[in-house]
Amino acid sequence: MTDSEPNCVDCEQQQATPTVPVESPSDPATFVAPATLASPRIVIEFCNRCRWLHRAQWVATELFLTFPPPELASISVVPLASDETAGRFRVWIFADPSPTLVWDRKVEGGFPELKVLKQRIRDRVQPGKSLGHSDAGARQ
Repeated sequence: MTDSEPNCVDCEQQQATPTVPVESPSDPATFVAPATLASPRIVIEFCNRCRWLHRAQWVATELFLTFPPPELASISVVPLASDETAGRFRVWIFADPSPTLVWDRKVEGGFPELKVLKQRIRDRVQPGKSLGHSDAGARQ
């Protein structure tokens, strides 16, 4: 006697296609943060076609000098080279409970001044920390 039950292996292997959110280049509410593991982490996304690697690396170095581990678990520098990411320079912080956009070049109207970027990150990861001369007359 043969088994007449249908073979469901193909059905079990099929998965629903995930929905990819659509970003508006000028609306921070639609920006999608890259995936990450532990926190607090920094991710710097930059347009590789604009040749902003050195700027991204410089920002990463300055942030690590100001917030050495374990204050920051890691800093990732992510080159992007698609039409959708043209001109992008974003700094994300991944800390509980969710990722936060700290800087976007297009929204802010330019690259971050390190003093301001450090203050924004400090306010998320270590609010009581003094930034020395970066806090002079600017601590809120």
